Amino acid sequence: MNTSISGFSKLSKSEKINWIVDTYFSNKEQAKKILTQYWNSDNKLQQLHDEFIENTITNYYLPLGVAPNFLINGKLHTIPMAIEESSVVAAASKAAKFWLDRGGFKATVLSTTKIGQVHFMFHGQPKKLEAYFKSVKNRLIADAKSITQNMEKRGGGILDIELRNKTEKLSGYYQLHATFETLDAMGANFINSCLEQFATTFKQEALRFKDFTDTEKQIEIVMSILSNYVPNCLVRAEVSCPVSDLSDNKNSHPEAFAQKFVQAVNIAEVEPYRAVTHNKGIMNGIDAVVLATGNDFRAVEAGVHAYASRNGTYSSLTHAKIENGIFTFWMEIPLALGTVGGLTGLHPLVKFALELLHKPSAKELMQIVAVAGLAQNFAALRSLTTTGIQEGHMKMHLMNILNQFDATTEEKAHIINHFKTHVVTHRAVVEAIDNLRK
Repeated sequence: MNTSISGFSKLSKSEKINWIVDTYFSNKEQAKKILTQYWNSDNKLQQLHDEFIENTITNYYLPLGVAPNFLINGKLHTIPMAIEESSVVAAASKAAKFWLDRGGFKATVLSTTKIGQVHFMFHGQPKKLEAYFKSVKNRLIADAKSITQNMEKRGGGILDIELRNKTEKLSGYYQLHATFETLDAMGANFINSCLEQFATTFKQEALRFKDFTDTEKQIEIVMSILSNYVPNCLVRAEVSCPVSDLSDNKNSHPEAFAQKFVQAVNIAEVEPYRAVTHNKGIMNGIDAVVLATGNDFRAVEAGVHAYASRNGTYSSLTHAKIENGIFTFWMEIPLALGTVGGLTGLHPLVKFALELLHKPSAKELMQIVAVAGLAQNFAALRSLTTTGIQEGHMKMHLMNILNQFDATTEEKAHIINHFKTHVVTHRAVVEAIDNLRK
């Protein structure tokens, strides 16, 4: 069957849907029903969602949960989390409650510098290029003034521009490496606009630089784009308490628990196979809050994992130690986030999430997001080093299994009660459903 189509983007929403169901689905009415049941009954709100992206046919729902009792720098927060994975919100909530009476979480923004680059090719003498850059640097900044003036009024803007020689790695390859402060905006559009202006000025002024040969004047701009690797946009989150205070109803031997916990972190620091799963658990917490607050979780993920590899080997993002009877668990992580611009002023649930968080600045949101990741990792390691990960996870996953088998309300109540005293596995749940229905 030929399924290609021309002019799809120009079709109306209903025409797009008709083509999709006619081309790919045997039960056309059922396919249409699945799409339309997720439309919002408020036409204005639905249009808003339709216009977020291109070729929209429906809305894709994720659960929005909350994790209460987060004490961060002495202030209580209930953290919104948009995620589909069971046990994540429960784990974050348990970690928050655990540390609530042990001093809570401390978080500090270490730096907020973001990076953008103009990538270009130059095949002349490097010293001439350096001389040209020195002569044109102030002009680059001046020509971007119409873009930067509003940001500068708020205290942000261009921090610096450097010329970087990358010819050892690729013949003729150089960069304009620029650093920016974007305050409460994530700043992608601002940075990219500045970079494109730099590129235009840099190429035009080269034609007038008297020391260049005709060949050297022909600088080739390859691309101008921000970097999602932000190792100088860092936030630190930590918890600490006397080892003896780690005791609770789940753990009656705090010294042994603390030692085992530190060993678990040490393993993730030296073993990449473990580190990937370890850091994935951190990102369960981080991504859920980033998504709920309308930020770019793909950019955050890419930057975080690059940071985890900065020393040449992929390693744990979190660290733990015991010194003088004090247990400390901490993380430094790069997070480029915004609380203005993008979806933050458009999506009703994003606005709700930010108000729930006391309308944070970008720096405050960095702290909250980092804490959510640290809490998630603490909860996972606590389970791994005590009862094992599956006991809690499978109990949270139980409802998903029951829904797969269309369990009734009465069946759910009966089976949930049964598994209060039995180990949850997929096979055990299926057998329990079968036995109940027999």
